[in-house]
Amino acid sequence: MAYSLDEIALVPARRTRDPDDVSTKWRIDAFNFEFPVMAAPVDSVMSPDTAVAFAKLGACPVLDLEGLWVRYQDPAAIYQEIAQLSPERAVTRLQEIYQAPIDPELLAARISAVKAAGVIACGAFSPARVGDYYKTALDAGLEMLVIRGTTVSAEHVGASHEPINLKEFIYQLDIPVVVGGCASYQAALHLMRTGAAGVLVGFGGGSAHRTEDVLGVRVPMATALAEVATARRDYLDESGGRYVHVIADGGIGRSGDLAKALAVGADAVMLGAPLARASEAPGRGKHWGSEAAHASLPRGAVVELGTIGDLAEIMTGPSQRSDGSMNLIGALRRSMATCGYADVKEFQRVEVAVLGGR
Repeated sequence: MAYSLDEIALVPARRTRDPDDVSTKWRIDAFNFEFPVMAAPVDSVMSPDTAVAFAKLGACPVLDLEGLWVRYQDPAAIYQEIAQLSPERAVTRLQEIYQAPIDPELLAARISAVKAAGVIACGAFSPARVGDYYKTALDAGLEMLVIRGTTVSAEHVGASHEPINLKEFIYQLDIPVVVGGCASYQAALHLMRTGAAGVLVGFGGGSAHRTEDVLGVRVPMATALAEVATARRDYLDESGGRYVHVIADGGIGRSGDLAKALAVGADAVMLGAPLARASEAPGRGKHWGSEAAHASLPRGAVVELGTIGDLAEIMTGPSQRSDGSMNLIGALRRSMATCGYADVKEFQRVEVAVLGGR
């Protein structure tokens, strides 16, 4: 049996706290954040400008270093076109748009622009392209690297080409690396042994991906996080004290999902759709991931989410909605306070109930 976040609930204990006394701070490697949140590296959410704004709020932005901003000098017209695409035309046109080559000079310029604003320069590559462009990114000042794919393993077998050796690759870098997705104890343990600072749990995306429909691949997030959290504990013992962060990537659509993901073992979450609803998001209320533009097997769609407020309102409020889509951090603080815990690590000890009949 496996359970999604919708199938579990948090159980308050005998103690409660004032929400103002709760800390949501998160530290990974040498980087400190006010909130345990990363922005998903997707073009509908992240531009250099939104990356800077998101970082200044206190969270971790992640630029897509294979996206529109490193293929086009000014992608404004491309965004406008995507916003007007019909569902029938969207995937075909995305495939065409993303055939434009990656420009190493643009890649370096985007990273430099974010770093020049005085915030963390964090970016993501797919496993297939990280070996081609990581040196350009490092030379431009990249400070944290995310290697993100539908499923990333430490042991990829292929006869047609030599795959990247994650362990050798990560150990040669002087910056922290977050890698994933994965969804099982054994896969996560193997990724932790590569030297990664964090592992992504899940397959990326929720509202805009179709991985289950196309590949039949899905592991409900609550069970996946619990499995990987167990691997984190065992690797902590195996390595003599090396802590690897667990980051939930996918299926976090509401503030309640965020709280439950942390409760079952995540140290942080990666958000896509909730941030795509921000007025600053370059997708203009539309949301899509890189899997939607895959040249031969697209596994996503362009979905209409609309705009509900600015980034600050979505992250820290105030909220004018009661559906868990705004003031995500305020809701997390209240959830932690209701259950009696003062910080995220303590919150991972909260009692969790499996809901029957769902």
